[in-house]
Amino acid sequence: MTQRKHNFTVVHNPKSLSFIVVLIEGPSYTGFLQNLACFRRVAMLNVPSQSFPAASSQQRVAPAGQSGRNKVALKPGHSLMDWIRVAKSGRDLTGLRGRLIDVTEEELQKHNTRHDCWTCIRGMVYNVSPYMDFHPGGEEELMKAAGIDGTDLFDQVHRWVNYESMLKECLVGRMAVKASTALKAKSVIKDTITHLNGQAPPPSPTFMLPPAFLIPPSPSSLQPSAAPPPPQPKDARPRYDWFQTDVTVNIVVFTKRKLPNSGCTIVDLQDGVLRVEVLLGKMSYMLRQRLAQEVDGSVAVHTACAVGKIQVSMRKAAKGKWEELGEPLEFHDSLFRMKDRAIFYRECMLVSKTEVTHDTWVFRLQLPLGTLMHVPVGKHIYLKALIHDSEVVKPYTPVEETLVPATLDSTQGTAATDIFLMIKVYPDGVLTPHLNNLNIGDHLSVSSPDGPFSLRLLREVTHLYLLAAGTGFTPMARVIRLALQDLGSLRKTKLMFFSRQERDILWHSELDGLAAEDERFQVEYILSEPCDGWTGRKGRVEASMLTDFLLRPEGSKVFVCVCGPSAFTELTVGLVRQHCFSEEEIHAFQG
Repeated sequence: MTQRKHNFTVVHNPKSLSFIVVLIEGPSYTGFLQNLACFRRVAMLNVPSQSFPAASSQQRVAPAGQSGRNKVALKPGHSLMDWIRVAKSGRDLTGLRGRLIDVTEEELQKHNTRHDCWTCIRGMVYNVSPYMDFHPGGEEELMKAAGIDGTDLFDQVHRWVNYESMLKECLVGRMAVKASTALKAKSVIKDTITHLNGQAPPPSPTFMLPPAFLIPPSPSSLQPSAAPPPPQPKDARPRYDWFQTDVTVNIVVFTKRKLPNSGCTIVDLQDGVLRVEVLLGKMSYMLRQRLAQEVDGSVAVHTACAVGKIQVSMRKAAKGKWEELGEPLEFHDSLFRMKDRAIFYRECMLVSKTEVTHDTWVFRLQLPLGTLMHVPVGKHIYLKALIHDSEVVKPYTPVEETLVPATLDSTQGTAATDIFLMIKVYPDGVLTPHLNNLNIGDHLSVSSPDGPFSLRLLREVTHLYLLAAGTGFTPMARVIRLALQDLGSLRKTKLMFFSRQERDILWHSELDGLAAEDERFQVEYILSEPCDGWTGRKGRVEASMLTDFLLRPEGSKVFVCVCGPSAFTELTVGLVRQHCFSEEEIHAFQG
């Protein structure tokens, strides 16, 4: 009788300090046992993990019922650039004179006041007291994490922020847990190894993750039962396969669901590593392999939306038969929740900059050879730049090259290779002056698409109402275009656009032209600082303005989108609710 060998994996839940030993049939576990040093990870809370990025949501106000980040007015001399100067001044921002220490939970809890405030983010402890007056969300928001593990609070609005760079001079040390926790984990492993060798019964599951993390036993390991087992749900997990010809190698992904017409597949081929990500609503399916042989830099993607099949094709650098596709890398053949996936960047080149107003430009960024990426309507990307030795990251929502194309297919040649960003340059900003100083041909780090907006929200909508302030217009631009071109149910799209002065109105002539050409579209401009000759409406958003704007005709299905500065968005969403619009009828983009 052949003795079956086993493998096992210890899964660590850093938030609850719990462990589970999962049995897996397969190769010997000797290699794993030789690397027990990996258990150093249990010495910290919320340790950064490549395989389990922190669960979080993006900085946004959507859905409307959830409050976004409230920015506060910072004192003069307390901008992000001012903070960067403070961090580089050589001041002791930790109070420890450069020492790094291990911080216990008890010690962390002692530092919970305005002038002595420590917090833990992903296992690292920071003294955030010096940063209080520089935080755009204000002192109150930071104090919510005083003396505790603030990872979840941070992730709710700041997942994309490089806090390690911003707070590196405030680093106190790493978070430590009691030694008994690590010893107990090792005890579980020891008992499990003994059980696998047939020397003892299995250990009781003292350390358990929530049921959602458990791997169900295989059918062959279950004892016979008089009653038939309950029917198992159909496996909805995507799968992939590959095939080749003499000149091409092709990967086929079977998503097992219908797909949108565009914007669901992102391909990056860099230095022989192929990364394919398929966006599936709230989930993300990823393939990541180091290819066995060389291919040309270009990649083609073909999607059969109705059957949910995606084919990624590459040309071989040399004709011949491949024995294998390549070497699977970390995250290969993995299914993530969108909010859990790591943010991936690629280097894009600035190819043009077109003036829109006196302080706003459209930046055209070209994706690198080997990358195919279309940003779905309503999604945003992140720009990342190194400024004064600090990484600065900001979200931006792409627009199209023009508000309305000359023909329906006029943008097909650029959709997969170019990204257009309408950006207002703030003289006292940090990132936008840097962007404005870039030369044609310079490069910039651009992330994959992110954000909660879904085209399902617009399904069967007959009346679409858009309220935008300033560059909060950018997500509306593509929503307008999609609504008028693709929504067969649409009867009316109305935009109420708030600006300071007439010269600040973005794509003013394009909007007027669209309203003249398509009777389903209507735009109204509201100026807070109009000139004497302005004949339109004046002021700021208020309830009375929306009474005649937010109409609900009999038999209609309505939807409202809001975007602008945080204060505008918070106020406007509240006013829309006062007009009896439900949470399901409102989406707020974060400006």
